[in-house]
Amino acid sequence: MGTLAKTILVVDDDMILREMYEARLKEEGYTIISASNGEEALDKAIMEKPDLILLDIMMPKVNGIDVMKKLRESGATSHIPIILLTALMKEVDKVKAMMTDGDAYLIKSEIMPGDVVRTIEESIAKADATA
Repeated sequence: MGTLAKTILVVDDDMILREMYEARLKEEGYTIISASNGEEALDKAIMEKPDLILLDIMMPKVNGIDVMKKLRESGATSHIPIILLTALMKEVDKVKAMMTDGDAYLIKSEIMPGDVVRTIEESIAKADATA
């Protein structure tokens, strides 16, 4: 898949995880924008209009669910695929997250970097097919 023109917004308040995702995605040829909280994510998503957003749910200021809702309400960003990341492992939390318009859901403790790349590729391909 040609990823050179694709831009990913990586949003996580955990700097180590954010940098790990960024490094792996850069290796795959993606252009990376990063944000460490929900407010910054909203600003960057609106200004940069990335091809996909990798979004942590549990963050200070504005949580990932609220960020996603605001992005879905805006005509300029409503089409951007969003992959939700969480440290939560309760099935109830998974169902709640999926019911809020996320394109995919990954539990941080259960994924490998390759899983993130694969999920991003699938989400972008799906979005490109419906564009």
